[in-house]
Amino acid sequence: MNGPYHDSKTVNGDVGRMGASTFIFITGGVRSGKSSHAECLAIDMARKTGGQPTYIATGVPSDPEMQHRVAMHQRSRDSGVFRWKTIEKPIQIGALANSISDKDIVLLDCVTTLLNNELFSSEQTWNESYLKTIKQDILTGIMSIKSRAGAMIVVSNEVLNELPIASELVFSYSRLLGKIHQDLVKEEQTRQF
Repeated sequence: MNGPYHDSKTVNGDVGRMGASTFIFITGGVRSGKSSHAECLAIDMARKTGGQPTYIATGVPSDPEMQHRVAMHQRSRDSGVFRWKTIEKPIQIGALANSISDKDIVLLDCVTTLLNNELFSSEQTWNESYLKTIKQDILTGIMSIKSRAGAMIVVSNEVLNELPIASELVFSYSRLLGKIHQDLVKEEQTRQF
């Protein structure tokens, strides 16, 4: 595939022949086409397996730019042949696990926003204990959904390649995101950059 991604491999060599725990992690630069690519993958899987494309949206339309981006993603999903089941869940995604079935081809978009939402959902001090809890909650939520879904595609942004970080807050966020990415990469069968 051309663009910001490298060619990927799947466990069985064919996205259509997936097991109950197929997991794909897509990461790359901000606005590089990751979400569109992930949507195409989910639709392809749904077409091949008879599954239900299920979109877990973590974005909160809190400003005009984010409202535009959310609307754009919604239009994209609504314009296709397949009908997406969309679940808006900006925090605590693990609570969705019981509503997911092995027919669902789940697309979680995106970990970067989910982490931001979790970190700022309460007035906690960002000490190591709190950051560790947030990381574990996110990973446990993703793995709980993965264990029930027919397939799961997770999208995230690479923010660690940016300019040097001058803020301790931004550094803590970036470091935690990097740790989450490392754990997700250990789980996945297909890696796309």
